[in-house]
Amino acid sequence: MAENKPEGCSGSCDSCSKDCSSRAPSKLPQNQFSSVKKVIGVVSGKGGVGKSLVTSLLACAVQTRGFKTAVFDADVTGPSVPKEFGIHQKASGSELGLDPVETHLGIKIMSVNLLLEQEDAPVVWRGPVISGVINQFWTDVLWGDVDYMFVDMPPGTGDVPLTVFQSIPLDGIVIVTTPQDLVTMIVKKAYHMAQMMNVPVIGLIENMSYIACPDCGKHISLFGESKVDAVAAEMELPVLAKLPVDPNTAALVDKGGVELAKVPGIEEAAAYIMEHFPVTE
Repeated sequence: MAENKPEGCSGSCDSCSKDCSSRAPSKLPQNQFSSVKKVIGVVSGKGGVGKSLVTSLLACAVQTRGFKTAVFDADVTGPSVPKEFGIHQKASGSELGLDPVETHLGIKIMSVNLLLEQEDAPVVWRGPVISGVINQFWTDVLWGDVDYMFVDMPPGTGDVPLTVFQSIPLDGIVIVTTPQDLVTMIVKKAYHMAQMMNVPVIGLIENMSYIACPDCGKHISLFGESKVDAVAAEMELPVLAKLPVDPNTAALVDKGGVELAKVPGIEEAAAYIMEHFPVTE
């Protein structure tokens, strides 16, 4: 007997947000030793905009407010999160699953770089293998009790980001952008992808928005005037923060000290996320 499909159905569920009898279960279950309350994806339409740094900064801001946080590094081919936190040891595990590594503040981290023999070894894997690793990071890692998990998502709108959208129960996403016109166009692609997957977009964070003059404090637009307010208004989204280019932050991150960084705007962005996605017992 043929299955009943919605009108216009192509038979592919990859980019379809409709619920129907033929649709496979889209979200993977957590393992029995994990209780993650809120999952926030951090997205960019392209690489090089500081998505991983924003992910780490948000996790630090929430952790210092007394919540238990974790960073799921789903950017498998460009895993920079461990280096930002100064983590160089390897993840361990048992027959129960993999144990995440904890930072100085107690943030739980899982990244493919914690599993490689050499940190600088390239991850030359095809899409299905990378997707499998991402799924295992959700199902096989012993995350324990986590209030807010921040997912550093793969850049772009292709196969691997699609795996995260389909498999991981995202409560919402934050889109990271920079002032350039090209990036503004790509932000809309990420926004529309989230809409297709029925995942709420929390707001935009503009990175590299300005540099503050060390003498007078004037904000200098290194990459042109910001257009994030106009783009956010067009999509009816809030601008959560405009983050500066800060040589001191860059130096701290290079040394693995992201937890010591004080970046204007990130606390307000974290507060907005927690207000609109509160953790309940």
